[in-house]
Amino acid sequence: MSQVRAVAAAHIHAPAKQVADALADYAAVRPQIQPAQFTDYELRTGGIGAGTVVNWKLHATEKRVRDCAITVTSPEEGVLVESDANSSMVTTYTVVGSEDGHASVVIETVWNGAGGIGGFFERTFAPKALVKIYDELLSNLAQRVQGEAA
Repeated sequence: MSQVRAVAAAHIHAPAKQVADALADYAAVRPQIQPAQFTDYELRTGGIGAGTVVNWKLHATEKRVRDCAITVTSPEEGVLVESDANSSMVTTYTVVGSEDGHASVVIETVWNGAGGIGGFFERTFAPKALVKIYDELLSNLAQRVQGEAA
């Protein structure tokens, strides 16, 4: 088994605090900005940042659906970590202010991949599929916070 990693990033024209607050809002914002590949969204506990527990199904491909039971932590300001109780998948969202007063956002997901030929295909194709999903999430986030800033 080897670790599989997917990383997506964007520069968003809104203040970093506003972007971080939007990402941490699992009650109102996140259900609205999640791409169509996230279904059956259910807030279980909390709703804002650390301590939130949420479930969803992630349709990584048409045939590959993960039932995710996410617990959110925030080890430092501007960082959210989503750990899936049903797998080794951990997704980290990092929001940093940039020199122009806007925000840089990085989404990184890692998990323990399969071995053998299946693992080869997972390492080759899964990160690309996930980055495509995250690019849409980041675009939706940008539209949301830039609309609020206008």
